[in-house]
Amino acid sequence: QVQLVESGGGLVQAGGSLRLSCAASGRTYAMAWFRQAPEKAREIVAAISRSESTTYYADSVKGRFTISRDNAKNTVYLQMNSLKPEDTAVYYCAGHRTSWLTVVVTTEAEYEYWGQGTQVTVSS
Repeated sequence: QVQLVESGGGLVQAGGSLRLSCAASGRTYAMAWFRQAPEKAREIVAAISRSESTTYYADSVKGRFTISRDNAKNTVYLQMNSLKPEDTAVYYCAGHRTSWLTVVVTTEAEYEYWGQGTQVTVSS
């Protein structure tokens, strides 16, 4: 059974930074961070391929967020800088089993594994 465990959420003022971590059990996967704000649908924030060679960012976070991974530790990170109140949401880590090293998956339905979520609150 694959487990994804997020950490690093919290309360931060606008303009501040947070780094989220997601530790995965077992083999490496294509990974992504999603978020869900109150009364809104879950949306993709960033995604990364198994080899880290390919990344994807939602337009709303480009230039502010960076996704990375340490395959030796089976851990994926989301560095969030210049945070805005509209970034407030529960952030979820997700994993997709694939043999492809450079593929990025951006469709929520393709992710088989999900973490429990971590709350990020940005105050104005």
